[in-house]
Amino acid sequence: MIINLMRVLHVCEISDDQWMIYVWDGTDTPCAPCHKDLNAEGEDPLPLNLDIVPLSRKILHIFPCVGTVFRIVVRKYFEEIPQLRDGCWVKLCNLTCELHYGIWRGLLHGSSKVHILSDEDENVKSNMRDYQDRLASGARVQPLTCSPRHSYMTGTDFEKEPCVTLIKSLACHKVTHKFKSIVRVVAAYPWKGNHLRSPVHGHYRVRLTLEDSTVRIHAYIHGDDGVKFFGGHPEVEKLSTKMRRLLGIKENIGAEEAATSVRDPPWVCCCLKSYYLDKSDKWGSRRYRIFGTYILD
Repeated sequence: MIINLMRVLHVCEISDDQWMIYVWDGTDTPCAPCHKDLNAEGEDPLPLNLDIVPLSRKILHIFPCVGTVFRIVVRKYFEEIPQLRDGCWVKLCNLTCELHYGIWRGLLHGSSKVHILSDEDENVKSNMRDYQDRLASGARVQPLTCSPRHSYMTGTDFEKEPCVTLIKSLACHKVTHKFKSIVRVVAAYPWKGNHLRSPVHGHYRVRLTLEDSTVRIHAYIHGDDGVKFFGGHPEVEKLSTKMRRLLGIKENIGAEEAATSVRDPPWVCCCLKSYYLDKSDKWGSRRYRIFGTYILD
């Protein structure tokens, strides 16, 4: 029997017969390999999350900024679900985990059990002590699956600035802000070296899909930021090599095979800033772009 101890952060109805439970225990889910066809990224981009009902910034604000918020799909025949309150601890027995678009999610089925726990439960107290120890360590926002440290594939102009998680940025009360994160590049559009610059103006324009242990976002590389990121305007072959390393594509395979191959992107550090496209809808049009970051040779 598999038993999971987790804290309920949010519960919402996603269909007539299903709930989605958002739970957390202060740890990170394991990294998943990437399988998505990179050639299809333009028309069919990798989903940023598994949320059928979009989460408001108010909900995001209550999510912890360290540790994975795990999504669990539950059928409504579980009588315990309506009794769950935000912040309560539960013991989940026989929870099934599966990968969905490269993101781990849980499923409760007929043989699963849900037990609501007291905050004074010794197992709950032990879990919170472990979390506090993580926060007190120097690597508090470093993904637990990033061992021993993030790769040194990238450098930034702000090496002494502390890193934060992506979800902390999403929940930030400021529309525009700057920060630094440790992330993986799980998809890119375009991804081939000869397509990274505009055929008209020669400017870089790339959309990266970034993820850490908390969430995924799209981040764009434009103009001079791209010149810095890719080290000027190198030959196509060198650009392709840099993108392959960033995406975790194995060496010595052709472009078509590379697009559909299993990838294991490295953890890299990058600086990001948020901006908006529409002054009348700042939050709805918020985007992210990479700046002050460069790939090391």
